[in-house]
Amino acid sequence: MSRKKARDNAFKCIYELEFDNEKNVEKILAFCYEENENKEDEKEYMNVVVNGVKENLERIDSMILSKLKNWSMERIAKIDLAILRLAIYEIMYMDDIPVKVTANEAVELAKLYGNNDSKSFVNGVIAKVIESKE
Repeated sequence: MSRKKARDNAFKCIYELEFDNEKNVEKILAFCYEENENKEDEKEYMNVVVNGVKENLERIDSMILSKLKNWSMERIAKIDLAILRLAIYEIMYMDDIPVKVTANEAVELAKLYGNNDSKSFVNGVIAKVIESKE
């Protein structure tokens, strides 16, 4: 299994959820599976993560806001928000993934898809989340 590929695809699905008024996870995942020819184990990870983010969105977003001073959700770039939601879901709910791996992968996604400030922003929020978990 390529967890990196599955995480990248899961991030894109979480990002897409932000713009889907119906919040139809099944439709978003089905499109992603078809476009990316995901293997079964990749699909399984993506299904767990994307559905998990949707089901725990309020708690995840509350965690994000608790780590920021004088910020609103609207102020956070949608790309960064999707990366943070994915990473925080992994940290909070997936004990089989080391938090350092999650943090590193989140920063890599931020470098690849975010703006010049994304890497530092994502890294800072994730570090605070990990610190509060420990």
